[in-house]
Amino acid sequence: MTAPAPAPARPAATPPGPRRLRGLAWLLVRQHRAALILCAAAVLLGSIWMLYRRAEMLDVLHSAGWPARPGDSIDETVRNRAGNDLDSFGNNLAFLALLFGVFLGAPLLSTDREQGTARLVTTQSVPRGRWLRWKLCFALALPALTTGVLSLLYGWWWRSAGPLAPADWLNGSLFGSSGPVLVATALFTTSLGIAIGALVHRAVPAMTLTFLVSGVALFAGDVLKSGLATPRRLVSPLGSPVPSSLRDVVQVDQWVGTASGRLYGWSTCVHDASPENCRAARGIINGVWEYFGPDQMAGMQWSAAGVLLGLSAVLTGAVLRWTRPGTP
Repeated sequence: MTAPAPAPARPAATPPGPRRLRGLAWLLVRQHRAALILCAAAVLLGSIWMLYRRAEMLDVLHSAGWPARPGDSIDETVRNRAGNDLDSFGNNLAFLALLFGVFLGAPLLSTDREQGTARLVTTQSVPRGRWLRWKLCFALALPALTTGVLSLLYGWWWRSAGPLAPADWLNGSLFGSSGPVLVATALFTTSLGIAIGALVHRAVPAMTLTFLVSGVALFAGDVLKSGLATPRRLVSPLGSPVPSSLRDVVQVDQWVGTASGRLYGWSTCVHDASPENCRAARGIINGVWEYFGPDQMAGMQWSAAGVLLGLSAVLTGAVLRWTRPGTP
């Protein structure tokens, strides 16, 4: 009688590979993986779109004769299309900063309190203060990295248009969507949302309130941004052609003035029966323009970013104080 054949040995189970993320880092990635995926998609798709539109814009401009021909001689339709594309995408980037505050900042702590996640984590030998610091660092790093990449590419796209880019960089989309301003705005709205969520404790009301407060704050900042620097003045004899140096600047105001420097509104004496006699009686002999030059843009952007980052630091510090261990 033959012995039964031995059963084939089962292969030893392969131990799972080491987890690259451990502890709180792994938990935060798991908890906010949807936000990570959306931000990665925004960076990827936004970068591809800007690269594509930039290449298409340059092809159209080169076929129109630029840079061999001056920008003013290019067909107005071509110039308007390039400017509209830049402004449209820049406005979308500015709106992205608001979305970070509403959909990332506001629910960050309010959802944890509403669903009990914070209490569950702190029962797993994780100090409350450490958990909060990790959450805040994650929530601020994500918008900073996302908007940082997109703002750099947008500024590069804008500069590639040369003189065909819209000259009004202050009131257009360039000021708030390139350089450090977009990053600082995203950090401000996110920290504002976190602070509101720490106070409200419910996600939907916190998101609604963040949207309203952020919108008011950003509108106020847009109105007050002309105060970030002192406008320059250009004086020219009244009635002479507009100086060519004003072509590529952001005009703030326009006056008429006397030889001593006294200023009057531009429409002074315009509707008088004898404008020449009216101006002569007041001593008006000059036209005066107030403007910001292109070389002032970088300084104004860094000033605006400094204000926004300072507000973000204050809000983040307030959140750490309000939610410190021992606070109900």
